[in-house]
Amino acid sequence: MIQTTQSKGRIGNYRWFICAMLFAATTINYLDRQILGLLKPTLEKIFSWTESDYSYIVMAFTATYALGQLLYGRVIDHIGTRLGYIISVSIWSIAAVMHAFIRTTVGFGLVRALLGIGESGNYPGGVKTVAEWFPKRERALAVGIFDSGSNIGACVGPILVPFILALYGWQIAFIITGSLGFIWLLVWLFVYEVPARQKKLSRAEYDYIHSDNDVETPSAGGLSWGKLLGLRQTWTFIVGKFFTDPIWYFFLFWLPAYFNASFHLDLKKPSLPLVIVYTGTMIGSIGGGYLSSWLIQKGWPVYKARKIALLVSAIAVVPILITRYTNDMWLVVSLISLSVAANQAWSANIFTIVSDMFPKKAVSSVVGLGGMAGAVGGVLFESLIGYILDIFKASGNIVVGYNIIFLVCGSSFLIAWLIIHWLTPKMEPVNL
Repeated sequence: MIQTTQSKGRIGNYRWFICAMLFAATTINYLDRQILGLLKPTLEKIFSWTESDYSYIVMAFTATYALGQLLYGRVIDHIGTRLGYIISVSIWSIAAVMHAFIRTTVGFGLVRALLGIGESGNYPGGVKTVAEWFPKRERALAVGIFDSGSNIGACVGPILVPFILALYGWQIAFIITGSLGFIWLLVWLFVYEVPARQKKLSRAEYDYIHSDNDVETPSAGGLSWGKLLGLRQTWTFIVGKFFTDPIWYFFLFWLPAYFNASFHLDLKKPSLPLVIVYTGTMIGSIGGGYLSSWLIQKGWPVYKARKIALLVSAIAVVPILITRYTNDMWLVVSLISLSVAANQAWSANIFTIVSDMFPKKAVSSVVGLGGMAGAVGGVLFESLIGYILDIFKASGNIVVGYNIIFLVCGSSFLIAWLIIHWLTPKMEPVNL
C-alpha cells in the first residue's frame, strides 16, 4: 500500500536512497574484486606466480563472471531484484572471505571463480532496479551514481589494503573487506521492496517514477535468449560491452602492477597515484550520466543524448596512447585518469540504453547477455596481457609490453561506438 504524500506537489527522494544502496553494493563489489590486484606483488612472491599464472587466476574470475551474468540476468528477471541481490551478495561475500584460507595457486583460481559467480549479479540487478525506480530522464544519472561505487571501491582499496597488510597481513585484508557485504545485506533485508510494495514511498514519487514509462506487454518477460539475440538492439549492448569491458578489467587488475613496474611504486604503502586515477573514474561515472540526462532535459531526443555522451567518452579514452612517450609519472597519472574517467562515463550510458530500448521485464536478461560478452572479451584480453607481459618481462622491457596494451585500450571505444552507430542509428525501442 503506497502512502499518500503529506505535501501536495512534493515528489520525495526515496528513489535516491535506493540508488545509494546500489552505490554501496557496487563499492563493496569492487573492493572485493580489486584487492587481489593490490596484493599481487606480495602474493606473487609467496606463491611464485608468473604473469601468466596471475592472468589465469584473473581469467577464472572473469570466466565465471561471464557465465554468472548470463544466468543472473535471466534469474533476476524472474525472481526480482530483492531476492536476486540477496543471493548475489551472499555468495560473493563468502568467496571474498575464503581467500584468506587459501594456500595454493589453484585454490586462488577456485575462490576467484566463486567470487565471479557471486559478483556477476550486481549489474543485472542494479540496472533493473534503476529501471524500476527512475523515469528515463534520470536513469543515466542514477546508473552513473551507482556505477561510481566501483570507483569508490577502487579509491579506498589503495589506502585501506596497504594499511591492513602492514598491520595484520594479507589474510586479514581479505577477511575485513569480505565481511562488508554481510553488513550491507542486513540493511537491504530491512529497507528494500519494489515501488509497488514499498510503504515508505509517497504516491507523488510513485507517479513520478512511472511518469514516462512505456506500456509493458504481457510477453515481455518471456523473451528467450534466442529472440533477444535476434534483435539489433541487443547486439548494440553486446558490442558496447565486448569491446570496452576488457579495458576496465585491465585498469582494475593491472594498473597497480603497472605503476609498480614503471615507477617503482611501493604497493605496501598507501598509493596516491592510484587514488588519483580511481578518483577520476568516480567523476567520469557521475559526469557521464549527468551529461546525457542534461541533454535530455534540454530537449534532445533520448537516443541522441546517449549517442553523443558515448562518443565524447570514446574520444576521451584516446589520450592514453600518449603515455608511451613520457617518463613523467604525474603526466601518466593525468592521462590514465582521463581515460579511466571516460571509461566509466561510457559505462553509465551503455547500461542506460538497455532500459531505453527494452521493457523492464527484459532488462536484466539483456544486461546479462552483454555482461557475458564483456567478460568473454575480458578473458581473451587477459590471456593476451599475460602473454605479452611475460615476453617483455623476460627481456627486461615490461614497460614496452604495457605500451602495446595501451594501444588496444585507446582504440577499442571508438571501434565500439562506430559499430553501435551502424547497428542502431536512432536506438529505437524494441517492437514486441
